[in-house]
Amino acid sequence: MARALIQMALDSLDFNDTVGLATQVAPHVDILEIGTPCIKHNGVRLVQELRRKFPNNLILVDLKTMDAGEYEAAPFYAAGGDICTVLGVSGNATMAGVVKAANANNSEAQIDLINVPNKAQCAREAAKMGAQIVGVHTGLDAQAAGQTPFADLQSIAALNLPVRISVAGGINQSTVQQVVQAGAGIVVVGAAIYSAPSPGDAAREIRQLVEAA
Repeated sequence: MARALIQMALDSLDFNDTVGLATQVAPHVDILEIGTPCIKHNGVRLVQELRRKFPNNLILVDLKTMDAGEYEAAPFYAAGGDICTVLGVSGNATMAGVVKAANANNSEAQIDLINVPNKAQCAREAAKMGAQIVGVHTGLDAQAAGQTPFADLQSIAALNLPVRISVAGGINQSTVQQVVQAGAGIVVVGAAIYSAPSPGDAAREIRQLVEAA
């Protein structure tokens, strides 16, 4: 099994704080994710800045596109984004538009399964249309209600689809190895790193745990 990638969720609305946090964690993570509120607030300029400063990291733009897939995603790929996300609940036409934009830019599309009623069916459709990544995602509100992504991860991994599985939802030092061992190809970590006294040290610890898994 290929080594799991670590994705850092950058969720601050502040442009400079986002770049500063990315600077601390970039040596220890593979993917810098510009979170949805962050990209809505800062736009394409932040993608360009992260691309310029961190040429060795992948940049994920968490658009959570719901409509006009190709039209919305294309500028963010052109600005240097390596991965853009589209909601599975948007439907096949919108998902296919983001996949088309990704392919046109030699990049990748991620289908986010958050709030999708039939996640297995959506994952199969995503793989069929050529999406490279399927995201198992327990959102912040669902986390607050006590939900975790583990059951969904296991069910999607069991499908053995030709996609990487990204997993997000409260993952921390005590759970990251469980997530990797359950089949995650991309592990998304947010608060466990950015809320730590030293985000760089926390990211390094996550890296060591993932590699040990």
